[in-house]
Amino acid sequence: MKKLQLLFLLVCMAGVAMAGEKPWSHGRLVVSENHRFLQHEDGTPFFLLGETAWLMPQRLNRDEVKFYLQQCADAGFNMVQVQVLNELPSWNVYGHSSDEEGYWQHLDYIIEQAERQGIYLGLVAVWGSQVKSGRMTEERARQYGHFLAMRYKDRPNIIWLMGGDIEGDVHPEVWTAMATTIKSIDASHLMTYHPRGRTTSARWWSGAAWIDFHCFQSGHRRYGQRNGDKYYPIPDNSEEDNWQYVDSTWTRDPQRPVIDDEPIYEGIPQGLHDGRQPRWQAPDVRRYAYWSVFAGSCGHTYGNNAIMQFYRPGLPPAYSCQKPWWEALGDEGFHQMHHLKELMLRFPYFDRVPDQSLVVNNGEQYDRLMATRGTDYLLVYNCTGREMCLDLTKIRGGRKSLWWMEAATGRLTYMGEQPSDIVTLHPCVNGDGVLIAFDATKDYLNP
Repeated sequence: MKKLQLLFLLVCMAGVAMAGEKPWSHGRLVVSENHRFLQHEDGTPFFLLGETAWLMPQRLNRDEVKFYLQQCADAGFNMVQVQVLNELPSWNVYGHSSDEEGYWQHLDYIIEQAERQGIYLGLVAVWGSQVKSGRMTEERARQYGHFLAMRYKDRPNIIWLMGGDIEGDVHPEVWTAMATTIKSIDASHLMTYHPRGRTTSARWWSGAAWIDFHCFQSGHRRYGQRNGDKYYPIPDNSEEDNWQYVDSTWTRDPQRPVIDDEPIYEGIPQGLHDGRQPRWQAPDVRRYAYWSVFAGSCGHTYGNNAIMQFYRPGLPPAYSCQKPWWEALGDEGFHQMHHLKELMLRFPYFDRVPDQSLVVNNGEQYDRLMATRGTDYLLVYNCTGREMCLDLTKIRGGRKSLWWMEAATGRLTYMGEQPSDIVTLHPCVNGDGVLIAFDATKDYLNP
């Protein structure tokens, strides 16, 4: 009896230890050898699944910070991005300005709570508007970069973000000064740049020594929604094709991992500024995530209109926000992103490449099937549930095991085996999902 009790205790202790394991126990984050993914120093893959919490340091108190980050962890997010300074000076909910120590102690608390949950904090050092206005000068950027790096260089859960919804050619000397100062003190943490909508950081920073991976902001417009914009660096009627930014980023040398750091937000009006427009919903959010990742992104960042600004009654709502942030934590898309992360980690990670040649006679816009594969598996995202013609000979194996995964639920349905051939397939259910095929001798999934 005592032996059984001891065994039960050891099993429980092991479970606690596993539950308490943090990502950085595998070493710091680095770029993979093939320059397309992120991983830990011991070789463990890191699929970056981000959540957008721009105004958390300014608008949440400590109890709310703890609650929110617990919800993020439960939903499978492993990175949360915030604005350290949204303006100069910035103020937090306790009335502390960024010129006071109390402001930074509150940010310390946020970082500590994220660490407890196994979450990285993506720190946007200062929002781009403050550089564009001239408030953040080159000399001030050096001083500020030194302060940030000295304060947080020893934290295990930091990712640095330069920029903040701004082009890289707006006072580039300021971003260079801030980035190189931080990197000269803190070489252990990854750094990237958050650009303006419909652009990629590679456009300006492909040759910068300080940038470790690239970000693009695919933005919030629907097909054909140019809105009279004269600054328009993409073809008309390609607004929702966020996969194009992965393709364009990889044309730059040297090649670096890339991620959609600001796609459409759940619950935000299409086109952003007109509250009379339809709002982006969970199926749209899923489509952007799967399109980007299957095109080759090293992860994905989710956003929600209410959560990113932490709107509550009594505050002026931005972008026609209609619900408080705590209610938005129940939105479908917030709880569906982890299915993508778990799917990508089921299969051999580092040999995966985008390959649209898997699809015979692919379509455009919503009819486009997005395909990716490894040596012996392939994944095809279908956002409309339409018929698919796929070339199964592109991967190893004489016979293929076929599955369908519902993107909304992660539910897997076994579809049987097929010989290695060009086949026409129908999804098991209507709606968006992933066709999975792999060498039938492998046990990636079991019927």
